[in-house]
Amino acid sequence: MKRIRIQHSTTYTYESAVTLLPHKLMIRPRSGYDIQLEKSSLTITPANTIKWQRDINGNSVAIVTFLEPATELAIISDLVISHYEAGPLDFVVDDKAVMFPFYFDPSERVDLVPFQTLSFPSDSGKVRDWLQQFWQPGQSIETYVLLNYINQEIVKNFAYRMREEPGVQRPAETLALRAGSCRDFATLFIEACRYFGLPARFVSGYLHCPETVDGHGSTHAWSEVYIPGAGWKGFDNTSGIVVGEDHIAVAVTRHPEDAPPVSGSYAGDVSVPSTMKLSVIVEAYIPPDA
Repeated sequence: MKRIRIQHSTTYTYESAVTLLPHKLMIRPRSGYDIQLEKSSLTITPANTIKWQRDINGNSVAIVTFLEPATELAIISDLVISHYEAGPLDFVVDDKAVMFPFYFDPSERVDLVPFQTLSFPSDSGKVRDWLQQFWQPGQSIETYVLLNYINQEIVKNFAYRMREEPGVQRPAETLALRAGSCRDFATLFIEACRYFGLPARFVSGYLHCPETVDGHGSTHAWSEVYIPGAGWKGFDNTSGIVVGEDHIAVAVTRHPEDAPPVSGSYAGDVSVPSTMKLSVIVEAYIPPDA
């Protein structure tokens, strides 16, 4: 078990007062058998009301309604979680799904269709051409091996680039550039899985990086694939590893563009310039009385 503290601060500054419209926040980790929330605080200015809800994917979503105009919007989240995911490779695949291709049980098929449906169907030709190196019709290969081959290809032959622009690159663009951000790599991997008929979904969250100089982490994105017997298994398409205790999931979505941590808009003079400052610290938590 690992205890982790996550401090996530986002500040928007406007040169003149604006009317903030309702904002949607997806910054609270998904609690479950592997993650338990120990402490949580959320401070937002200007004056507001917050309504928490679960969306269709079971994500915790905060809807924030503002009560007054402002020249600054500050969102500060401070969390402590316990993470119990210690053996990312310790899973058993159902016998029927060990080798690819395979068929899903009829009871699962209807529920899995959305996660088998391409998000970028016009890019399917480019994705198909890229995938020919991994599998050809008539071949048989271990399902995990196939997924690992695709994952490792992205890590080895694509360049990581941090992008500040919102949204994700289309898979065809990532293939053409041979470069992208973590969310772009996850998007490509998801489309590849779906092309093969394997259900996949997008995950946004946090990454704890104790091996770095400062020991801090960051926001991050990866993918999950549904494998009968093993359930939804996470693949980090930036590092090439299977997701483990250093990955803290916040939101899972069918489409890669549906999981921004903060989304919303404002009403007022469209020419009002704005700036954004972001700070994310993910570090091991030691209780004060320990």
